[in-house]
Amino acid sequence: MNYLVVLFKNKEKRKIINKFITYERALNFYKEKLKISDEVIFPKLVENGFDCSYELGLIQIGVNGTEKIFVKDNLGRNIKVDIDDGYSIVKISNYNIEEEFWDYTKKKKITTQQFIKNYLSKIGIKVLSKLNNKIVLQNDENTNLFTFKNMNDANRFIDVLEKMEFKDCILVKDYSTIHRKYLYDILKNNGFSITYLQRYLTTHPSKK
Repeated sequence: MNYLVVLFKNKEKRKIINKFITYERALNFYKEKLKISDEVIFPKLVENGFDCSYELGLIQIGVNGTEKIFVKDNLGRNIKVDIDDGYSIVKISNYNIEEEFWDYTKKKKITTQQFIKNYLSKIGIKVLSKLNNKIVLQNDENTNLFTFKNMNDANRFIDVLEKMEFKDCILVKDYSTIHRKYLYDILKNNGFSITYLQRYLTTHPSKK
């Protein structure tokens, strides 16, 4: 194999996604992966409790790169990408991975696309509120809870939906103590644990 398509996490090689003999096939695959990346609605920014960022690299085997490769981080700083000897980076681009979050009712992780299809497409006026690192979705008598990794992700999720302008969904990001108490009461009456509702994180920093 002469070319690799490699996923980088925080500027370090994470895993080899595919291998190719010819540059043309490697480049076509690389471009298709970037198209998928561009369609991501809610990208992953935290893993194992740490901030993370991803790049997709097209790597040539058996050639030592003569130039150091840098990419910009979220703050605009130039960060060198680490690559082993005997390899050369042909192309590298920022890469988005779709984040998943916990659907408490169905007891499984879902994506934003699945959330929109399964919940926001239903008939009726919906109210979506943030509670710590949770999102509460109310539609008539139905109340659903979704858990995110931290409060920032929950805020970011509302920001993403706000840009999509759902006309039958009211988004509540900033609210009073009275509204928080109302949400706690509604959720407790639906069988949710107050201890669980008051948590701010689902994961704590462990291993990068």
